[in-house]
Amino acid sequence: MTRASMDYEQAGELKIGQVGIANLRIRTLDVDQLIREMRERVERAPKLFGRAAVIVDFGGLTRLPDTATARALIDGLRGAGVIPVALAYGTRETETLSEQLGLPLLAKFRAQYEPVAQAAPAPARAAPEPAPAASAPAAKAVDVKPGLVQKTPVRSGQQLYAENRDLTVLSTVGAGAEVISDGSIHIYGALRGRALAGARGNADARIFCREFHAELVAVAGHYKVMEEVPKELRGKAVQIWLDQDQLKIAAQD
Repeated sequence: MTRASMDYEQAGELKIGQVGIANLRIRTLDVDQLIREMRERVERAPKLFGRAAVIVDFGGLTRLPDTATARALIDGLRGAGVIPVALAYGTRETETLSEQLGLPLLAKFRAQYEPVAQAAPAPARAAPEPAPAASAPAAKAVDVKPGLVQKTPVRSGQQLYAENRDLTVLSTVGAGAEVISDGSIHIYGALRGRALAGARGNADARIFCREFHAELVAVAGHYKVMEEVPKELRGKAVQIWLDQDQLKIAAQD
């Protein structure tokens, strides 16, 4: 029973960042299990995760690992087939650890994990200041910003990003191509590459496509690769969304 529980609870939660860089948030500092999980991901989808850049985020732990343990994890991840390129910024201790490991810090990957409740006090304190009132029109401008429309195919090696808006592709997204949106993604052709919706954490974003062959799809960082998708959905018109942090894929009737 204990072993089954360990197998169910993954030691590391892997999410995909808005530029396609994988963010590995460490939830349990079991180095052997973390390495084993990463090796399995690489073996399951080598074209996606083999030699992929990974940001290591220790923000899910109550305390940072010591330098020797962190170094063992970094070396183990390299041995598993990915390339740790940075630590996610957390505290001054994280900064010190990054210097000891010889890795840079990247701050923006942490924001997608923070609960909304933690961010709430800051706007409340700032309410009396004139700046928030001035920011209201800017928020409206973002809301009414038209979606980005791509009329031609997105070819292998290309990346298309719709910032603060939806993305509509009127043609195909080829294998090896990547389309990213802070909102939803609509593809009126075949999706053979990667599609990442809700790139800044919008869990209400969705992905729609006419012909589903995707290498990877993600909504607000939660992802699936083609090997995890039921065969009966391949080649179908589908929609993809989040339901209680679980990525759902269903055929469109």
